[in-house]
Amino acid sequence: MSAAPQRGFGEAEYRHRLSRAQTMMAKAGLACLLLSTEPEVRYFTGYLTRFWESPARPWFLIVPAVGDPIAVIPSIGVALMSRSWIKDIRSWRSPDLQDDGVSLLRDALCEVAGTDGKIGVPSGLETHVRMPMHSWNALQQGLSIVDDAEIVVRLRKIKSQAEIAKIAQAGAIANLAFARVPEIAQAGVPLEKVFRHFQMLLLEEGADWVPYLAGAAGQDGYYDVISPATDAPLVQGDILMLDTGAVWDGYFCDFDRNFAVGAPSAIAQSGHSSLIEAVDAGMAAAKPGAMMCDLFHAMAGVVAGDSDAVANAGRLGHGLGMQLTEWPSIIPTDLTVLETGMVLTLEPSVETVDGRIMVHEENIAITETGAVFLNARSGRSLVSV
Repeated sequence: MSAAPQRGFGEAEYRHRLSRAQTMMAKAGLACLLLSTEPEVRYFTGYLTRFWESPARPWFLIVPAVGDPIAVIPSIGVALMSRSWIKDIRSWRSPDLQDDGVSLLRDALCEVAGTDGKIGVPSGLETHVRMPMHSWNALQQGLSIVDDAEIVVRLRKIKSQAEIAKIAQAGAIANLAFARVPEIAQAGVPLEKVFRHFQMLLLEEGADWVPYLAGAAGQDGYYDVISPATDAPLVQGDILMLDTGAVWDGYFCDFDRNFAVGAPSAIAQSGHSSLIEAVDAGMAAAKPGAMMCDLFHAMAGVVAGDSDAVANAGRLGHGLGMQLTEWPSIIPTDLTVLETGMVLTLEPSVETVDGRIMVHEENIAITETGAVFLNARSGRSLVSV
């Protein structure tokens, strides 16, 4: 594996993001953005911590139309935030049963936007506001809180080269772990043990953590890819699928691999071949100016004769970055235009026999001339364990 990229980003990266956001805010007539989720706050600050796993405390970032961002955060986070490029950090002791940051946040918002300035909050698909409902209701009184005009999603869908390098590094780590699956998976090994050991392999190869691992096993395919692993042992003729969302420096990879337990059957190999052909078709269609729906139809045309119902999965891929799945989705109705710098997964699925399926996923980046893989792609023959 080549040398890992540098961890973190320089201040110039965040200044560029802020400049883009402020240009968009000016056009949308917004006085500021109010952000409250981990990826939104981290996008503008670089504030990387697992402490978001606790729902006890709310966290806020104000991105003004003019000037630098303001962090309004619990006092427990001040030391770490102070090591970022953010200088204006306002804090309170949290949890506070009476006023958990609402007054401090309101004062900061009034300072930036006044009582009439429009405060944009991400409000579209795949967004949420991370604060208690009673706090949210209290905050809105007397303030003009509106939709953010999709500014945040438009910013985040285009990755810098430094971001793409981190996603590729996560993918390179996962590739090393996938290559070692024959060490942990053979006939007779319980699926839950395979899951546990695969996460260990990812950590051994350099993942910072493994927030997501899905998979399945079954004869010539599996019925779903979201069920928890059981203690059922692998048996000859099974197809084992492992799908990982491993993280390196705050960025995800998200791709899977199928393995044959013993020699693969003709049915399983045919399914795998169709999936590889579908990915090829998706790659051929993945050019700037194409739309997400074009990728859907290109892949669906291989695995299901262009049917809109492909293994009932709902979509054939999605955006990827600081989150395991990001906007947009590869569905037949998504008209999002592909642009240089977008990072996506291609995730076709195919029915094999008796309602069983096989799923395959790869990570790609859109370049000026087409698309490139961000991980070493699967071979055309199923690997046996």
